[in-house]
Amino acid sequence: MAGSASRCIRTVVLCLLFGTQTLAAQDTTANGRTQIPRDTAHADRHTLFTTRDAALAAGFVGLTFAMFPVDRHFAELIQKEDIQGNKGIDQFARNVERIAAPGAFIIGGSMYLLGRSSSHRDIADLGWHGVEAVLLATSITTVLKGTLGRARPYATSDTNSRDFKLWGGFGNDQRQSFPSGHSTTAFAVAAAVTSEVRRTMPQRLWMIAPVMYGGASLVGVSRMYHNNHWASDVVLGAAIGTFSGLKVVRYSHAHPDNRLDRMILGASIVPDAHGGGTLAFNIPVP
Repeated sequence: MAGSASRCIRTVVLCLLFGTQTLAAQDTTANGRTQIPRDTAHADRHTLFTTRDAALAAGFVGLTFAMFPVDRHFAELIQKEDIQGNKGIDQFARNVERIAAPGAFIIGGSMYLLGRSSSHRDIADLGWHGVEAVLLATSITTVLKGTLGRARPYATSDTNSRDFKLWGGFGNDQRQSFPSGHSTTAFAVAAAVTSEVRRTMPQRLWMIAPVMYGGASLVGVSRMYHNNHWASDVVLGAAIGTFSGLKVVRYSHAHPDNRLDRMILGASIVPDAHGGGTLAFNIPVP
């Protein structure tokens, strides 16, 4: 039984890694650098979404639907007593989930503040765009959760993985399974961080990308382990998060004069009368 569950986990992780790495590869050139250079004030404003993006999105949707027939099988395997009874696995899964939420906001916010206080624009960029990607991805996921109203695995006594109810997820946590919010958050951070690293430190990408996307995949598996999500929830959450992270970074550096970045990344630490400091924002006006 444990062997079957291990194969199940490996299958989900491999699907996530293959899909997200394929998606992330769209923003690289042959030498591993992002297609959008740092000096992009005059970049083409019509390349944020391409026909390749549409094809990859269709592929992720197809993969999500392909997981529907095996959702129940995966859930039954990972919920076996010998797997669930392992306290070490349970604690590891909980810690991994905490790193995604609320960890993404804490870590991203801390990096942003560190970058602003030390005048390191690249660190501030990484922290802010990670948080921005999470906010975008979470907004999309929240709407889908509420609209589609899929029952969580623990909320269906007969393990019915196709229990959807239109608008049923609004105000009802037990019907907010599809897609996985934790997976969305984890992959949004992974995509944003690797995109920023690719832009500023491409020589480190070989090390950072596997850690970020591998960790995000573990978040998705942890949500399945705790019976909060089906495998297809995790796959779609990974797609939304990865797209969000890639596009936030791509748009921001192709449009460095956008008002949101000008306000957030233009903030400064102003000393106060008590020896501390206050974060002050300059709000751009038309």
